[in-house]
Amino acid sequence: MKVVGVCGYSGSGKTTLVEQLVVRLRLAGQRVSVVKHAHHQFDIDQPGKDSHRHRAAGAFEVLIASNRRLAKIREYEVEGDLSVHQLIAELSRDVDWVLVEGFKHADLLKIEVWRAATGQRVQYPHDPFVVAIATDSPQALPQPTLLPVLDLNDPDAVTAHLLGKSTRHEYRCPYDADNQAAYVDTAVDTALDTAADAEPGAGARTPARRDPGTG
Repeated sequence: MKVVGVCGYSGSGKTTLVEQLVVRLRLAGQRVSVVKHAHHQFDIDQPGKDSHRHRAAGAFEVLIASNRRLAKIREYEVEGDLSVHQLIAELSRDVDWVLVEGFKHADLLKIEVWRAATGQRVQYPHDPFVVAIATDSPQALPQPTLLPVLDLNDPDAVTAHLLGKSTRHEYRCPYDADNQAAYVDTAVDTALDTAADAEPGAGARTPARRDPGTG
């Protein structure tokens, strides 16, 4: 299973890119799952439905299934944020790719989506887990980089890049069965190796900073 994050600020085009990647990876014969960060108020259930009534009655989990799909809704008894690795663990392992939208500070190899028009700062100079940048304005990048700079308006090229670098994205959870940090250093090393092997783009660029403490 390969995992790649797609990070960026609101309005940068993350969701559109993830949607386009899902379509193109599927056309390439890949099975794809998505993990999406949402605001704490989100809900996929509807008042009046049986499942909503079960939740309102106090059920910890409600599983809804048909012959076409399955959904599980879990109510946290105490507020808390699951890590992206805990969320990935909830997915079927029988997929080729997991696209993680959001979670900009996660210790996953990520494509940063950046548009100059948003006026937002960039993440790649300080995050060793950013391994490529997808942008519609490469000439406006505020800091030079040796990382691959991909055309945000060419999802076919972004997909080809992912498929061409697929071995780098093989997923290994950085925690063992007891939720101990077993492979964190390996994850950082992978990110740094990726940055070191980055493909030079147009113009003079310098390598991204290698600081494992800023993930």
